Amino acid sequence: MVKVTIPQLLEMKQKGEKIALLTAYDYPFGFLEDEVGIEVILVGDSLGMVVLGYENTLPVTMDEMVIHTRAVRKAVKRALLIGDMPFLSYQVTTEDAIRNAGRFMAEGGAEGVKLEGGKERIETVRAILRAGIPVMGHIGLTPQSAARFGGFKVQGKSAKEAKNLIEDAKALEDSGVFSIILECIPKEVAQVITETLNIPTFGIGSGSFCDGQILVIHDILGLNEKFSPKFVKQFVNLTPIIKGAFENYIAAVKKGDFPNSDHSFKMKEGEFQKLKRMVRTEKKQRKK
Repeated sequence: MVKVTIPQLLEMKQKGEKIALLTAYDYPFGFLEDEVGIEVILVGDSLGMVVLGYENTLPVTMDEMVIHTRAVRKAVKRALLIGDMPFLSYQVTTEDAIRNAGRFMAEGGAEGVKLEGGKERIETVRAILRAGIPVMGHIGLTPQSAARFGGFKVQGKSAKEAKNLIEDAKALEDSGVFSIILECIPKEVAQVITETLNIPTFGIGSGSFCDGQILVIHDILGLNEKFSPKFVKQFVNLTPIIKGAFENYIAAVKKGDFPNSDHSFKMKEGEFQKLKRMVRTEKKQRKK
């Protein structure tokens, strides 16, 4: 099992080898993703919506992110593990940003952090890097700033917007990030950015020209019925399968079919008779 490293990702880009990323939020999924060969696992703040039931990612706290990152860390041996810095964990001061990024590393076991934003985040990125913490960038549709964009909308559809995204990407690369997520931008813009940069780009809703792709695990497994954006491909729909298992369980319990002798334990030979005698004796003594 060869450990995935940042230099290895850079080498994969140079060779034209596509890179597969997924989110994970707990031990079981982290284990399965790592076992099948996912190169990068992101403990995304999307956990707020797909795991914790929030309406968006904004309420997610650092404590919640650290707990889930630590759980995934216990399962992951091969993939590069990245922690997603939640809302207000890096936007207020650089001191906050360094401290919280450090928590991902020291408490969560992450090997780097991701944060949203372009040119306006350069000072923060450099401060975190000076602390020895690798940083992944994220531009385009940045969910923590969705209100500013008027909702979850594609970014970079005009030439002016596209040029600004390209400048953001280049500024992030110059600041030292090892990769950039491009979310919900036109594929042509993603192609220009990918061909301009020496670091890998990872697309989510940004077409096939990126060096790799990332999706939310609940989306590709069909576990998120309320939200299905255009860019998501559902590789399997587990929802009806899981519901069916629940229904079968309920029916078996109601009918008394579960548990049966195959799912039960027995006492040692003769011990049950001994127990019954002991119980009868105690009953007689209580009556006296």
